[in-house]
Amino acid sequence: MICRLIDERFPDYENVIPSGNNIKMSINRSEFLGSLKRISIYANKTTHQVRLKITGSELLVSAEDLDFSNEANERLSCEHEGSDIEIGFNAKFLIEMLTNIDTEQVKLTMSAPNKAGVILPADKDKDEDILMLVMPVMLNQYV
Repeated sequence: MICRLIDERFPDYENVIPSGNNIKMSINRSEFLGSLKRISIYANKTTHQVRLKITGSELLVSAEDLDFSNEANERLSCEHEGSDIEIGFNAKFLIEMLTNIDTEQVKLTMSAPNKAGVILPADKDKDEDILMLVMPVMLNQYV
């Protein structure tokens, strides 16, 4: 274990965490994680960008690497509240976050394609409080 004392004023992290996320998605963690692992193989090796398109009760996970003409798409069922959204994330960050959550279901809350999303376990453990912030990446305009 390595520890160090930071002798500075701690940043006001609560202002970074979005509070008004009105788009909510609940999905099976292992299905989402498996899909991200498969799809990320086809993502650009520099950006690791994956596109999440949430419409109704369906999540479309896709990635494309224009340099090598690779593309992959996968559809998953989810529970969704709010308007439809298309947002991009770094697949490595999402995979790392989902790997470290132990619940069967996870919630992803968002407000806009250019604002941070929050990943939460669906079932809260009384001994821990988990909130994971994930920043979006700008989407390429492929369709």
